[in-house]
Amino acid sequence: MIPLGLLDSSVIPLPGSMDFAVVLLSARDKPLWFYYAAMATTGSVLGALLTYRIARKGGKEALAKKLSKRKADRVLKAFERWGLAAIAIPALLPPPFPFVPFVIAAGAMQYSLAKFLAALSAGRAVRYTILAWLGVRYGRHILSLFSRHAYAALAVGLGVVLATVIIGLLFRNRR
Repeated sequence: MIPLGLLDSSVIPLPGSMDFAVVLLSARDKPLWFYYAAMATTGSVLGALLTYRIARKGGKEALAKKLSKRKADRVLKAFERWGLAAIAIPALLPPPFPFVPFVIAAGAMQYSLAKFLAALSAGRAVRYTILAWLGVRYGRHILSLFSRHAYAALAVGLGVVLATVIIGLLFRNRR
């Protein structure tokens, strides 16, 4: 869970992967649901912290490199207006809502590390605790659904990963 969380909240996000893992693991092993939520939170916070540190060193130039001018301006305005909530709310929201741009903005704007970690930890803990609880509560139905459609889910998952890698390589080569 921690390595997946590191990737999910870093500059190489895997949208929905951690959510999926938390729900499935909690559904499969109900007594450990809180452990899965805690490990997902820990991994996600560590991944975001790494991204925050990189952006903090790069400053606003790092933000300009990672985001378009329009998106960077929107993220900065939201961050200046909402502060702590600009981290906590995106940390709560599921994909496809972008989370990493807010982490990069926090680092680039030299936002307080303590406030950043507090908002991020609270948002991610609530999110993964709810998902783990849903896995426990509706786990039998979720596992049944995935076992009937496992090959389709695997194909879609591999397609998403492959598309992400290809798009990432295209953007990297374009720069």
